[in-house]
Amino acid sequence: MILAVLKENSGENRVSLVPEVVKQLVQQQVEVWVEEGAGAAAFYPDSGYREAGAALKSREDILKGADVLLTIRPPEAADFEKVPPGKTWAGVFQPLFNPALMQQLAGRQFTIFSLDSIPRTTRAQSMDVLSSQANIAGYKAVLLAAFTYSRYFPMFMTAAGSIPPAKVLILGAGVAGLQAIATARRLGAVVEVFDTRPAVKEEVMSLGARFVEVEGAADASKAGGYAVEQSEDFKERQAARIAESAAKADVVITTAQIPGKPAPILLPTAAVEGMRPGSVIIDLAAATGGNTGLTKNGETIVHKDVTIIGNSDLAGTAPADASKLYAKNMHNFLKLLIGKEGQWQPDFADDIVQGACIARDGQVVNERVKQLQPAAV
Repeated sequence: MILAVLKENSGENRVSLVPEVVKQLVQQQVEVWVEEGAGAAAFYPDSGYREAGAALKSREDILKGADVLLTIRPPEAADFEKVPPGKTWAGVFQPLFNPALMQQLAGRQFTIFSLDSIPRTTRAQSMDVLSSQANIAGYKAVLLAAFTYSRYFPMFMTAAGSIPPAKVLILGAGVAGLQAIATARRLGAVVEVFDTRPAVKEEVMSLGARFVEVEGAADASKAGGYAVEQSEDFKERQAARIAESAAKADVVITTAQIPGKPAPILLPTAAVEGMRPGSVIIDLAAATGGNTGLTKNGETIVHKDVTIIGNSDLAGTAPADASKLYAKNMHNFLKLLIGKEGQWQPDFADDIVQGACIARDGQVVNERVKQLQPAAV
């Protein structure tokens, strides 16, 4: 079996395996190919992969000859066309947002594993790419906000006068939100947090933040760390409470997403316009529409003196560590697919393998993705 690492498309600096993990796979008797320059943007040179036991190959050779292809983002359509039918892909394919692509790949007889679909259970924690990358994103979001904000984060008392601490509002206390709380507190900010899940209140308070509660939220305990749809009555009360907190905040960091659906609008235009001049919003849900009514993915805009940064790719701004964590997640998942002597033997009865498998034997097998297929397909 030949396991191969593809170089990511332009704009993505991470790489799906690092030399440390490649070495462990080689020791498992797995033949590993790495595309030349695959790790360069993450500061993992070709020499490191060569020393780890990988063979450096061209993209054409990998696409034609590898059995299992690893990536982070889906490659261009032209790359899929060059891969013989029956091969296996593993990466982050966001199948709930790309059901048509999943159907096309299934039609080419590819087996598709999408690590963002791994069940978020205790056993699967070591494979949870969403959490490992969100942790970095939450940290980077606060640093980006501090860099962009026109004032200090911590309180300062000087001979020239006193500077009050920045007020930070974080919407969503998942992995990214909790890391954002910890980082903002370390920088000296006063932090408020809103989340529809009452269960996270203790975690929020243990990090030194104030938890903002709105009564009557739908149960999100089984949503795998995501937000869930709420009633219209709750949404109205939620919007009023968030707008009230946002009006007092200097920085707002938003993280709320719903699997397979557009991100909920937590800060409509009126709420943004009610914020202080010079305030900053970092929207980590930008890729799925954003949590403000003004967010533009991959762009920074200024609306009535409020800066809105739409960036769902902040993990990629720390590519060395982000790649290391992603590679560890990937390796832990591959252990469920590779035998002791390096042979490919996925156990499709395993709940983790089953959850991550989107397409197999010419069909989309993931039930949630199948429900999104057009009736004519």
